[in-house]
Amino acid sequence: MVFKKKCQYFSLVSLLILNIWAIHAPCRPLNEEFMLQRHEEWMAQHGRVYKDAVEKERRYQVFKSNVEYIENFNNNGMDRGYKLAVNKFSDLTNDEFRSMYTGYKRRQTSETLSTSKDKDTSFEYGNLTSVPTSIDWRKKGAVTPVKDQGSCGCCWAFSAVAAMEGITQIKTGKLVSLSEQELVDCDTQDSGCSGGLMNIAFEFIKSNRGLTTEANYPYEGVDGTCKTKKAGRKAAAITGYKDVPANNEKALLQAVASQPVSVAIEGSGYSFQFYSTGVFSGDCDTYLNHAVTAIGYGTSSAGTKYWLMKNSWGTGWGEDGYMRIQRDVAAREGLCGLAMEPSYPTA
Repeated sequence: MVFKKKCQYFSLVSLLILNIWAIHAPCRPLNEEFMLQRHEEWMAQHGRVYKDAVEKERRYQVFKSNVEYIENFNNNGMDRGYKLAVNKFSDLTNDEFRSMYTGYKRRQTSETLSTSKDKDTSFEYGNLTSVPTSIDWRKKGAVTPVKDQGSCGCCWAFSAVAAMEGITQIKTGKLVSLSEQELVDCDTQDSGCSGGLMNIAFEFIKSNRGLTTEANYPYEGVDGTCKTKKAGRKAAAITGYKDVPANNEKALLQAVASQPVSVAIEGSGYSFQFYSTGVFSGDCDTYLNHAVTAIGYGTSSAGTKYWLMKNSWGTGWGEDGYMRIQRDVAAREGLCGLAMEPSYPTA
């Protein structure tokens, strides 16, 4: 009898301990062994190899910190309208990410481009009184598949090329993937992997009488010498470019309703680095350091207006390489400064 009571007592105590453990388990810090295994799997998935054990340990600590940030953001009980996720940038500090994967050089003065011989200061879409409630230039065949700039800071070239591919398809009915590497190698007014401006790229493209195809002059992701023989085989051309009136999302809407538009943005914060899905609503500033291409706009099922942006970080980032970012915000500059310096090529 005594033995039976002792067994019942220990059973009750065990159940109590298990219940307490179950209640508090979600609050425990991430299991170190599990996190180490997760890092190993992530390394294998992304083909990451470190030079030695010291570097591997340092990268593991960065990875762990980023995973904790992502999971805390997603599980904090607040619905921000978008989610973050572990991606190929997860072993980089935010400073490293910013220095390696952006590359837009913000305009220094209003005079910098005002004397350009290729810029038409008129805004041809300003008289549009009726625009569709939503548009997606992918569905109209004017957007090539998402590309990947790698660790070369030439987002400016990818943005300019995407806008040019769009207007070329609209004018000719043919979608042709054009060469970013030609811009990186041959446009000496920009700085290749060290950054540049879409408008200067448009000026170069006009004076260069166009660009060749990506197939003819493939992307290498490094600064190279201009391969003039390959660059001589032009596949598309533009007549110049125009700026969208600054700090005016209505004007940007009119432009994007008509063609894909190059957009400068502040795209280097933690939330931008690990954006996965949903309508992005911050956090970000207006220090323009990255370039994307506005290829549409719409309204989410939750009623949030958004811009549809094509990025150049591969399909493993965001929504298969794209971002929906909040539209019609209170700030005139637009979210992350997206309405500050948009422009588009003419053909």
